[in-house]
Amino acid sequence: MTSATQAYSYAAPSSLVDGRLGLSTSGGRALSGPVAAPKFFSGLVTQAAPAAAALLGVADVALARYHQAQARPSWVRDPVVTCNGDRLRFESFSACGGVYARLDLLGGALDGEVFDRGTTNVDVNPPLREALARVGGRDPLHLGVGADELVVTTFDGAVVEKKVPLPERWLRGFAEVQVIAAGMDQRGESAGMTAVRFLRGLPKKADVWVAQTGRELRVFDYEAPGSVYLGGTHRLATLLPLLRFAKSLRVYGPTEAASSAWELELPGMRFTLTLSPDRWRGFSGEGAVLDDLSTDEAENDADVVGMLLNFEPEVEIGLLADRSGLPADRVKAALTQLGVAGRVGYDLAEAAHFHRELPYDSVHATRLNPRLAAARALVETGAVRVTGETATVQTSGGLRAVSLADGSCTCPWWWDHRGSRGPCKHVLAARIVARADVAATL
Repeated sequence: MTSATQAYSYAAPSSLVDGRLGLSTSGGRALSGPVAAPKFFSGLVTQAAPAAAALLGVADVALARYHQAQARPSWVRDPVVTCNGDRLRFESFSACGGVYARLDLLGGALDGEVFDRGTTNVDVNPPLREALARVGGRDPLHLGVGADELVVTTFDGAVVEKKVPLPERWLRGFAEVQVIAAGMDQRGESAGMTAVRFLRGLPKKADVWVAQTGRELRVFDYEAPGSVYLGGTHRLATLLPLLRFAKSLRVYGPTEAASSAWELELPGMRFTLTLSPDRWRGFSGEGAVLDDLSTDEAENDADVVGMLLNFEPEVEIGLLADRSGLPADRVKAALTQLGVAGRVGYDLAEAAHFHRELPYDSVHATRLNPRLAAARALVETGAVRVTGETATVQTSGGLRAVSLADGSCTCPWWWDHRGSRGPCKHVLAARIVARADVAATL
């Protein structure tokens, strides 16, 4: 596993003093372009207690290794904040790469001035965490995302420098989770105290299935009709401190043993956890982006579509298709490519992509997807032969037989995963050649 180093530079530490929460920003991108310390918002948070508890939850996920309960990373990547104009989105990704958290502070929870739209890192330090934990239900909270607010809340003006590793598998996971979420549907919902009872009654560190039964969510130890798989119930523990504010709980997912998402509706905001299929399994190897990335047009189309994004809270595929002149399926593939670069996320509640620019060192999509790089190498060496709906791929380990109809292969990797982690390199290579053959006949 390769790793780059991410450097954060903050004008001062974030702080919470006398009801004024100043979040210090590092390098990011705004509508005007790259900014060293962007200023996005200043104003009141009308729901102080749930906002403070949820922001603390986002920070907790960044600290966690869920498959090693007692292990804490020696480094922490600061949460990311995006201002989409009518809302603030705080995101983090667990150190183990298997849990994604997002807090959406919506317009109903904010009363203030938006100075710019864009994305940056925010400093969340131990003293700030302690202060957030003490915010009460009636405490006023003034939030400033940007440097000016820190004049009020800090005194020494100390520059904060942080350097942390940025493994490629962690970046790949951040991309994969957005594409996986885009394939989910709502599978259940529970309101009020029934949601509280459900979350508090989950068995400890278990793998279960969850399905809607009447107006409630119910736990099963087998795959019930319409159920969603929850691998590692303890990974939802971040939701427990938020239950006193909960209005409802929604669960999203496909109806097979796969990833799931858990969305807690709070007053004026939403808190979402997206989980990989198992506690030990990160998102980086899921392969959800590979088919879209393997198309010849995706990279060029992403350049066109990317220029049309303006940090909108909702990215409409139909509108982008009209503006770009591209068909909807190519716009979707372009959004996948942009997701790999950290430039779009996915909001399950609104079933829409949103624009953000992850403030991390950019790495080419192929480097972040070694399976795709290996597939293209097989194509370049002439190892692939396609005949109708089947193909053969010559490898150092022998001849692999591929079925284009169902995406199966005779390689050991496919037999281990049976398509649950995306296509293998041989299937990808066969699809690339098959598309080229079709294009050549047109």
